[in-house]
Amino acid sequence: MIYKIKIIPKAKDEINEAYFYYESVKAGLGERFIKHLESYFIRITKTPEQFPLKRMPYREAFIKKFPYLIIFEIRKTEIIVYSVFNTWQNPQKKVL
Repeated sequence: MIYKIKIIPKAKDEINEAYFYYESVKAGLGERFIKHLESYFIRITKTPEQFPLKRMPYREAFIKKFPYLIIFEIRKTEIIVYSVFNTWQNPQKKVL
């Protein structure tokens, strides 16, 4: 089963913030981040169970190449993305 993905506004804001940060570091780096993130969204929609449960019902997908993780939940036929969290931040900010 392929799930539909829903990204809540907070996670969209985090994605935009990361994109603009990486673009300010180097032109094109923000685009690389987005493409890499999208590849993880595809993996999550195809096989969300492969990612570990951290705190019920939330799962975490660590993004290679960038210091981020995707916090999501499986709900019937959709994936809810709650956060695209920068792992260099204070872990207390990760709490939903």
